Amino acid sequence: MVLYQTMKTLKFKLYRHKRNKSLHQTINAAGMIYNHCIALHKRYYRMFGKCVKKAKLQSHIAKLRNRNKFWQLVGSQAVQNICERIDRAYQLFFKHNKKGFRPPNFKKVKKYKSFTLKQAGYKFVGGNRVKIGSRVYQFWNSRLIEGKIKTVTVKRNPLGELFFCVVVDNNSTPEIKSETGKIAGFDFGLKTFLTCSEGFLVQSPQFLKQAISEVKKASRSLSKKRKGSKNWEKARKHFVRQHGKVVNRRRDWFWKLAHQLTEQFDVLCFETLNLKGMQKLWGRKIGDLAFAEFIEILEWVATKKGKQLVFIDQWFPSSKTCFHCGHVLEKLELNTREWRCPSCSNVNGRDENASLNIKRVGASTLGLDSVRQGLPASVV
Repeated sequence: MVLYQTMKTLKFKLYRHKRNKSLHQTINAAGMIYNHCIALHKRYYRMFGKCVKKAKLQSHIAKLRNRNKFWQLVGSQAVQNICERIDRAYQLFFKHNKKGFRPPNFKKVKKYKSFTLKQAGYKFVGGNRVKIGSRVYQFWNSRLIEGKIKTVTVKRNPLGELFFCVVVDNNSTPEIKSETGKIAGFDFGLKTFLTCSEGFLVQSPQFLKQAISEVKKASRSLSKKRKGSKNWEKARKHFVRQHGKVVNRRRDWFWKLAHQLTEQFDVLCFETLNLKGMQKLWGRKIGDLAFAEFIEILEWVATKKGKQLVFIDQWFPSSKTCFHCGHVLEKLELNTREWRCPSCSNVNGRDENASLNIKRVGASTLGLDSVRQGLPASVV
């Protein structure tokens, strides 16, 4: 499957200013509305055995909002968006509850993160200024906003910093470019981050593992403070900053790696992963490797450069299939790094063999006959 993106999200940081207090109050009010909607859903389900319809909930919250001045800080479209998100979460829960989806629950108002505006409630007034509600805010104008603006979301992080995210639709089909004429398959791994079919490995720096001692020290310091005190707040922010450093370093490395791979290859093939299952088995290490975040960044870079990403089915036995003759093993243990094919007697490295098979299947998906040159006739 080849993925294209027509929507993209641009993130900008707002300048620190005393007028930002009104945005914090708006986010708090949005959190109160969210919790009230959840309470209504739970009460309605207890009484009638079914959920409130979205239109009925929106109409009811609109009436309550007219009587509550604090709730009026949140725009009408932002309130509608809250109801829509709750309704979507309940639909996913009832449809996929056996797959681990949970119903939406209450959130602490101080930890509530954002509100979203659609057609109204914001206006760009030139330069690096944006008008949200009745106030004008300045932001770090790091890039041009190109395309039709769909939504604007104001977010705050655990440090209390404010950002706004602009979702734009450029309404253009990305042009597929052929610069290198190369295709490659990549296999994710726990010991090696990426194994490429072209014969090189990419090792993950494992940024959380490098900084784990500082993170643990900050966590211990936070646990010793009295909750709610000034020292506890200082320790909490220090703990958040330690995690933020890890996230920023990892994202920076992902962006650089994505640009490097898209410069080397025109088509990149990957295997779809069951990340939730992997998280249950290997826990923190999967979170540190952050495969899903890397794929998200790689998709964005590939679309911008006109390169293609191909994902093959997660149930395809890429590790158990011999690349040379096509023989499929019945069973292959996770700790087996190399195996000899009983059919053709070739010795296959687990990850190297998987990456070659991913490349072959990805090429056949796109119908690229030119990249099949040099492959065994029995495989093609």
